Amino acid sequence: MKMSKFEITRNEQENMEVVPLVVLLLLVVAGASVAYGERPQLPASECSTSCGDVEIPYPFGIGRNCSFGSDYTVDCLKNADGVDRPFISDVEIIEIMLAQGKGRVYNPISLNCYDDRSSLIWFWDMTGSPYRFSDAENKFTVIGCDTLAYINGTQGGKPYQSGCMTFCQNDSLSAGGSGSCAGLGCCQTSVPRDLDYIAVWFDSERNGSSTRNFSPCSYAVLVQEDQFSFKSSYITTTNFLDEIYNGSVPVVVSWGIGNETCEEARRDSSAYACVSQHSECVDSSAAPGYLCNCSNGFEGNPYLVDGCQDIDECQQLHLCKGDCHNTVGGYNCSCPQGTTGNASSSGCIPIPRQSIAPKVVTGVSGSLIFLLLCGLCFYLVHQRKKLEEIKRRYFEEHGGLDLKKKMKEEQNHAFRIFAIKELEKATNNFDDRQILGKGGNGIVYKGILEDQCTVAIKKPKLIDESLKRGFGNETLILSRINHDNIVKLLGCCLETEMPMLVYEFVPNGTLSHLIHENKNCSSISLDIRLMIAYQSAKALEYLHMEASPSIIHGDIKPSNILLDNDYNAKVSDFGASKLIPKDEQQFATLVQFTYGYIDPECLQTYELTYKSDVYSFGVVLLELFTGKKAIYFEGPEEQRNLVTTFALFMDENHVFDIFDNQVKEEANVELIQELSELIKRCLYLKGEERPTMKEVVEELHTLTKFTHHPWAWEQYEQDNVERESLLEEIMTHADGKELNIFYS
Repeated sequence: MKMSKFEITRNEQENMEVVPLVVLLLLVVAGASVAYGERPQLPASECSTSCGDVEIPYPFGIGRNCSFGSDYTVDCLKNADGVDRPFISDVEIIEIMLAQGKGRVYNPISLNCYDDRSSLIWFWDMTGSPYRFSDAENKFTVIGCDTLAYINGTQGGKPYQSGCMTFCQNDSLSAGGSGSCAGLGCCQTSVPRDLDYIAVWFDSERNGSSTRNFSPCSYAVLVQEDQFSFKSSYITTTNFLDEIYNGSVPVVVSWGIGNETCEEARRDSSAYACVSQHSECVDSSAAPGYLCNCSNGFEGNPYLVDGCQDIDECQQLHLCKGDCHNTVGGYNCSCPQGTTGNASSSGCIPIPRQSIAPKVVTGVSGSLIFLLLCGLCFYLVHQRKKLEEIKRRYFEEHGGLDLKKKMKEEQNHAFRIFAIKELEKATNNFDDRQILGKGGNGIVYKGILEDQCTVAIKKPKLIDESLKRGFGNETLILSRINHDNIVKLLGCCLETEMPMLVYEFVPNGTLSHLIHENKNCSSISLDIRLMIAYQSAKALEYLHMEASPSIIHGDIKPSNILLDNDYNAKVSDFGASKLIPKDEQQFATLVQFTYGYIDPECLQTYELTYKSDVYSFGVVLLELFTGKKAIYFEGPEEQRNLVTTFALFMDENHVFDIFDNQVKEEANVELIQELSELIKRCLYLKGEERPTMKEVVEELHTLTKFTHHPWAWEQYEQDNVERESLLEEIMTHADGKELNIFYS
């Protein structure tokens, strides 16, 4: 362990800007050839174990023949006051902590003055030695005004560099206050583990011309964090140097024995340092090599033969309140004869004389309690088996066995079958505070699985009894759906009466929340609304035309369109038509939750079609671009249904007035007219007259392009003239029959 210093003028420092890295690399190479400590030797009886008021425990020793090796040899020298002080090389020791494998030593402060006075730059070199700077207790600290200082070094043989910079002005020197080292006049930064060499440097380009009148010098040093407290006076005065010991501050150094692990060191018993009979070897985590500790129940110096001595626990106050008997490495504590209690805690009390009657009562009572406990255990075991049998029956009823077989055949590892216990734990037993939303099909909960994955768990209310056995296979089919705008189905739970679905979690809420519960609904731009509409339509088009088998969503509404943080749409609850009951009474229960969105034809047939999704999507478009709910309770009774209100505005040629103000500000009249026509077609009373979702996607894509390319309207209007001419011919051949009837 060596310490060096450079004393240079400011001009000299400016010419040494490339020196730190060169010196550092040379020391890395040089340190690789330095050998670790010598073979161990036990101290002679005449060896001193203290220097001044500092204890020097073995493996450290004063003089070469009194230490474990040269790396642990301490020199006891007199300072300027004639007081004995311990040194290793030229480093003064404050304290040696044997059990922790650490030591506190003095570290000189590097300083840099802004005038022509010389500055001190210190270097520490511990390469090739068993010492390392502690990363836990030390901080690199810089004091001064507009000072940038670096700490260079080596970490496990590799170059390391860090630093920090202070800021201050003459009128804000007290802003940081005493004790605060947060950048104003003082900054600190951590250092890494395994640091064996450090060199401190100041940035020479920061000449301090604006601060030299009130802060002539700056300081930088690696210091024990809890031994340093910043004062603002350190900047304008020399108090920092005056208050500390000999221009140095404490720093913590970790040490170990040799450079081997415990397992490697034990192979050579002649060089093994843990020589005490009751000692243990511990691999050092902060320095090379290993450390020795006394075993539990022993204390002393594990590096000396018989250095670990038994602790007489019976001599420690309040440890035993009865008869204490010391043993090797421990003790026994018991109550004296004729007393009872816990001698280690509450103490012992005399045992009162008792007649036989209380003993009989105690015996009978104990037997009864035992029988009751046996009966309770039997009941609990029986109930548990009964519950497991119920879960097994539900699992089989919902097609769980077939599902497991198919998953094994397909080697499907993405889809999971969840146990009910997993979902109960994920939702805190389906706590109401975890509810994300409620609807006609069921309740959706937010859950966090054991792997910290956040999911949405749907608990259905109704399911067609005839579909229960095939439920598992249906969910497996739905899990294969992979589309950017459709929520991914992750798994299912089949152990309950109503099987549950587990979906991916989408963080930004629903479209319903965005347009109806968001106070800033009117600030939603036209582009975002068109993007949400287009992406939702793309999802439905995929379900209708590309999914295999094709799927009718069956429950399209704003609460089933989820949004991520960028307002990208993800359609959820798809495949709801598989779960819809055919029973008229149950179907009526479902309708009350979807009133305003459900296809009028569906109310007569109790069956859903692809055009049912188109109708529901038309209502969603109305809500998205008007900001109004499908059913509301304001205004005249005939205008409380949004579809009815839209039809009235269309008939009166005032459809522009129903749209949200933000839409009217951004869109031109032509776009609103085309959007109104699309919505009108989606809401036709007869399903066969409604467009397909593919046609809806194409028209929304066209409208999206118009918002970015207004000039496209000219070509569109020209094409529209041709379409109107063709439409007149069709109308002529249709004998004037009305073609655009929609639900009102």
